[in-house]
Amino acid sequence: MREMKKYVISLSILMMLLTGCASEFNRVYKTTDNDYKYEFAKECFARGKFTQAITLLQELVTIQKGTDNAQECLYMLAMAEYCDRDYESASETFKKYYKTYPKGIYAEQAAFYIGQSLYQSTPEPRLDQTSTVNAISAYQDFLDFFPESQLKEKATSRMFELTDKLVFKEYLSAKLYFNLGDYFGNCLEGGSNYEACIVTSENALKTYPFTSMREKFAVLIMKSKYELARQSVEDKKVDRYRDAEDECYGFINEYPESEERKTAEKYIMRCKEITKD
Repeated sequence: MREMKKYVISLSILMMLLTGCASEFNRVYKTTDNDYKYEFAKECFARGKFTQAITLLQELVTIQKGTDNAQECLYMLAMAEYCDRDYESASETFKKYYKTYPKGIYAEQAAFYIGQSLYQSTPEPRLDQTSTVNAISAYQDFLDFFPESQLKEKATSRMFELTDKLVFKEYLSAKLYFNLGDYFGNCLEGGSNYEACIVTSENALKTYPFTSMREKFAVLIMKSKYELARQSVEDKKVDRYRDAEDECYGFINEYPESEERKTAEKYIMRCKEITKD
């Protein structure tokens, strides 16, 4: 009973505090004293009450326009949205700040956080990567305009990380084509999954020539060319086996220590059996 009584008392105190805070916020929200409202919004932000800060700042941004507080108000709104994990709104507000005040007090930070907000909203690699591409572009713009920034290293690191995500998405697509193999249900307009795998992998290597996943794409290309030759009609079979054989030799030359070297050597032997005549 004693513990229950303590719990009830604690809960009552908490409810009183919350009610008091809510009442204070409502009173400030309704006031016409915009200076007081602005100072209260800053206090909410400093105390981590970002939702309350956003509610006040969204109104104050228009009111403070043209005043000495205008820049700080708009930037603080963007940061409050970012801290409140509303990354889409944050990126748009940071863009608005940078567009309005390209040489403003917070211009450098705003330019960085455009990319940072987009970075936080990027999905896992299997999903559409439009926001990832936009984040990379935003970070690149930041580096172009602020090449000596202290945030340069972080922006560069984020760009590499996001680029890796795009590469991995391409790898997943190529791997899917390979795994579909001889299934023709998705090849209604001709071609084959192995050809699609080859094209996807080769395009990825052209777009991202320095990716750490080069060998993985090379393995898919080599295996796809062999499988494509194996399933070819007779008049294309020999040429495709020769192409597969050349691909295997190229793979061994580029990756002599690869775990897939034995696979390449096995393919070469089989290709020679077909093309020896």
